[in-house]
Amino acid sequence: MERKEAEIIVYGAEKVCASCVNLPTSKETYEWLDAAISRKFPEQSFTIKYVDIFNPPEDEELQEFASRVIDEDMFYPVVLISGKVVGEGNPKLKMVFAELEKFGYQAG
Repeated sequence: MERKEAEIIVYGAEKVCASCVNLPTSKETYEWLDAAISRKFPEQSFTIKYVDIFNPPEDEELQEFASRVIDEDMFYPVVLISGKVVGEGNPKLKMVFAELEKFGYQAG
């Protein structure tokens, strides 16, 4: 099966959201996801980015979604895989892995 490289974007902020007090920070979640995906799918490339919702980069698409996270009071971090939301607040690895498998990623 042909595998398309997945683009994973973690939207978050330095402070944890009010409803996520005892959870890891968005940056910690980003680092944890990067490591967990690399272990689960060794030698299968993917891109992962962290976007600070209060200071997004000069990219219109990233800025628009960052604004949406704030405007819609989404629980962050919000994890997107190729544009699809797969986790909010406390993303579940099972959901992230299941979405990657739809792209043809195979556990190592």
